[in-house]
Amino acid sequence: MKRIGMLTSGGDCQALNATMRGVVKGLSHNLDDLEIYGFIEGYKGLIYGNYRLLTARDFSGILTRGGTIIGSSRQPFKLMRVPDANGLDKVKAMVSNYKKLRLDCLVVLGGNGSQKTANLLREVGLNIIHLPKTIDNDIFGTDLTFGYQSAIDIATNCIDCIHTTASSHGRVFIVEVMGHKVGWLTLSAGVASGADVILIPEIPYDLKKVCAAIDRRHTSGKKFTILAVAEGAIPKEIAKLEKKEQKKEMEKIARSYPSISYKLAADITAKTGYEVRVTVPGHVQRGGTPDPFDRVLSTKLGAYAAQLILQEEYGYMVAIVNNEVKKVKLQESAGKLKTVDPHDQTVELAKLIGISFGD
Repeated sequence: MKRIGMLTSGGDCQALNATMRGVVKGLSHNLDDLEIYGFIEGYKGLIYGNYRLLTARDFSGILTRGGTIIGSSRQPFKLMRVPDANGLDKVKAMVSNYKKLRLDCLVVLGGNGSQKTANLLREVGLNIIHLPKTIDNDIFGTDLTFGYQSAIDIATNCIDCIHTTASSHGRVFIVEVMGHKVGWLTLSAGVASGADVILIPEIPYDLKKVCAAIDRRHTSGKKFTILAVAEGAIPKEIAKLEKKEQKKEMEKIARSYPSISYKLAADITAKTGYEVRVTVPGHVQRGGTPDPFDRVLSTKLGAYAAQLILQEEYGYMVAIVNNEVKKVKLQESAGKLKTVDPHDQTVELAKLIGISFGD
């Protein structure tokens, strides 16, 4: 008998269900006795013992279904060692619930914060397998995360749609793309949609150069400009400051504008006189059906996780490295962020075809 716990933690994305399905199918086709316990709303369910026994029926027909059938929640890693309002030790509670169910392994599907907690649980003696989930593609140690490609498709489609209205009205349009502190999603969607300017956190922007790029297009007879702007984009003058000062300056902007894109729009209008519109697709980028690429990726990652469990190899993240599914030690990945190299080949080639990065 194998008893496996499973939870989905942090922000949702399109291929969580597909990945869980891959794990369960990989196990059920190779084991006669299997129990799957789904913890409801991520680590919250593991902390407070809120779970349900899942059956094969639960995993039928969910390959194309977005979101997560067992729910998710954000439980910040920095608060995991802090007792809750009732004085409950969260780590001890998670260990206790794991042991109470006599689990052989806990499968965690989540991003950076979820991975750090997964590694913490490994450190206290639990058998853990981590599956890298995030539309941000920012998990260190894996080339790809499931959910990323589906989000690229949605963000690209959004920018594609903006092209028609921008050209009709001769306006400057900013499309704000998700991605947290990194620019992978904005970079890919921006290039895929033919954006004229791409601004990402790893390459702080110079307002003068952004405006110059818009001016060049207008001077050449192109009356509209599309900017793909990462939610974490940062002006060059702020990026030069110490981290504490950076935070203060960004908080000032947050008090005056809904996001950095609105601040940028106001600055462009003030400097050039051009009419600027901002579109924020937001959580739409995390929703809907996973695309075929993500369905294949999720199935491979899930099946490989099942293989590790069958071989009783624990303490790993299942990763994509050079187009192959591999295992990476959790302690080698947890707590690290994968950012865009400002000299990444995609960036350099995008510049070659005239895309401005505001630097």
